[in-house]
Amino acid sequence: MKQAPLIAVVGNPNAGKSALFNALTGARQKVGNYPGVTVERKIGKLLLPDGAPADLVDLPGAYGLDPSSPDEAVTRDVLLGKQEGERLPSALLIVVDASNLDNHLRFALQLIDLGLPTVVALNMIDLATRDGLELDSAKLAEELGVPVIETVAVRKRGIDELRTTLSTLLLAPRKIRAGAGPSHDGFDLQRRARAVALGAIVRETPVRRITHRLDGILLHPVIGPLILAIVLFVMFQGVFAWSAVPADAIDRGVSALGAAVGPLLPGGLLRSLIVDGVISGVGAVLVFLPQILILFFFILLLEGSGYMVRAAFLMDRLMSRAGLSGRAFIPLLSSFACAVPGIMATRTIEDPKDRLTTILVAPLMTCSARLPVYTLIIAAFIPRRDVVPGIGLQGLVMLGLYIAGVIGALVAALALRKFVVRGGGGGFMMELPKYQMPRLSDIAIGLWQRVAIFLKRAGTIILLTTVILWALSSVPRAGPGQKQSEVSIAGHIASGIEVVVRPIGFNHEIALALLPAMAAREVAVAAIATVYAIDADKNVTVDQTLAEKLRERWPLSTALAFLAWFVFAPQCISTIAVTRRETNGWKWPLFMVAYLFVLAYLAAGLTYWLAVAAGLG
Repeated sequence: MKQAPLIAVVGNPNAGKSALFNALTGARQKVGNYPGVTVERKIGKLLLPDGAPADLVDLPGAYGLDPSSPDEAVTRDVLLGKQEGERLPSALLIVVDASNLDNHLRFALQLIDLGLPTVVALNMIDLATRDGLELDSAKLAEELGVPVIETVAVRKRGIDELRTTLSTLLLAPRKIRAGAGPSHDGFDLQRRARAVALGAIVRETPVRRITHRLDGILLHPVIGPLILAIVLFVMFQGVFAWSAVPADAIDRGVSALGAAVGPLLPGGLLRSLIVDGVISGVGAVLVFLPQILILFFFILLLEGSGYMVRAAFLMDRLMSRAGLSGRAFIPLLSSFACAVPGIMATRTIEDPKDRLTTILVAPLMTCSARLPVYTLIIAAFIPRRDVVPGIGLQGLVMLGLYIAGVIGALVAALALRKFVVRGGGGGFMMELPKYQMPRLSDIAIGLWQRVAIFLKRAGTIILLTTVILWALSSVPRAGPGQKQSEVSIAGHIASGIEVVVRPIGFNHEIALALLPAMAAREVAVAAIATVYAIDADKNVTVDQTLAEKLRERWPLSTALAFLAWFVFAPQCISTIAVTRRETNGWKWPLFMVAYLFVLAYLAAGLTYWLAVAAGLG
């Protein structure tokens, strides 16, 4: 008995594929699992116009032939004839959402390039018409080179025409189209899909037209990355240019508070705790709140406008070449705020190796906790002047530090995929949201949440760590001619650390700040401020800022090495804890701390040695 032909129903998630499958097969369905996997196999009987039966298999929704989940892997393997327990389809029924045509055509173009007899169901055409989008299905068929049938699956519109077209395809001599096969280049697919979709549009709303035109510029393979670089450049210029006035005001307020509270307290340890520990330590971190708010203002603005997802699309090709899954972009982007939610966001990555790689490199993204350290050192040692009119040197250095973190993450990912977590990252498809004006209320809420998080950290982790550091730095008391930070308990601990870090240019104060910085990155600033407050003498004026103190005491080579250390330095305790939880053990957290420490040490050492060789002190 001749076996019935197999027709694979395939398309993106949410294209109405299952509704169309049900409309074609009715109650003639069987549900099971593919051999060896837990992916559901749904097959039904389709009666063609001549009464002949055909098997219809509803494949799991996918965004492309580069699988990022077990479901997508089954879809790919069935289409390529490699799936155990399933034969190669005789024909393809590709279902696309008419109102989201350019996004769904990316996968459709890959499928058509497989060379199998194919028909495209232009589904939910009624919703597209309702939204002001009019499509020419004949023109679309001409562009794709395969039949295109307009359908409304839930109303069974176009079902009879689909049956007739499928019957014609199955009866015709089977011809495999010549060609190089499906493209796996996301940029190429997006460009081709947009060109085909635009050619099929008869009429559309002004909003859709503007979206397509903007995407043509912002997603251009050359112009797009340049615009992204300009956006990032403006963002980091703003962090310095706009924050100077409020940051100086907070700094003056902290100094005034210390000067006002000091005389009200009796001399001794209590006054030192409040003034040198709490006010100087925590206040040194609060000064950088304006920079953090400006940075997150830009991030919220880009997210609300719809541009952030497009930035992910631009970065996808680069990330896949570095061995990272395209799905890693959102977790890594979240890590610019904090690595903890970034690592937790890797749960959306199905492949275990892709997920582990993303977790291990997420700490290299420059989190907001590094910003106070960067800002302090840049303000102290990088002149506030323009390289060219309107382009500040300080903003350029800040941008360079963020880029260094990104490059470090990509290089680390490449090395990890080659030597530790073997394998290569794949690209991914994503839905592009419409452009819109960000809502001011959403931005305000987002900024308020960042203020609350920052102040909570300042009032808990940073305060507690600063008080502990003050206590360890205050006993035993220094005698005449001795420095308190050297004879105290903390000083002795720092002396042991200093032996290790002195070859890379670090001094006693930095050695003392490294250990408490493991609690939170910002504590490094609070620790240095506390140490200098405790060691204050008649040669240090009360109104000196922390940046001015550093400029007097540190050579430029040490400051640059300190910056390089914090680009790669091991993460805070919270990040280590969440890594342990997400990887179910201590193996990978300890590996992460070890390799980041080695990277930080080498980067700081190389920076210091080159700076000294260049005569920078």
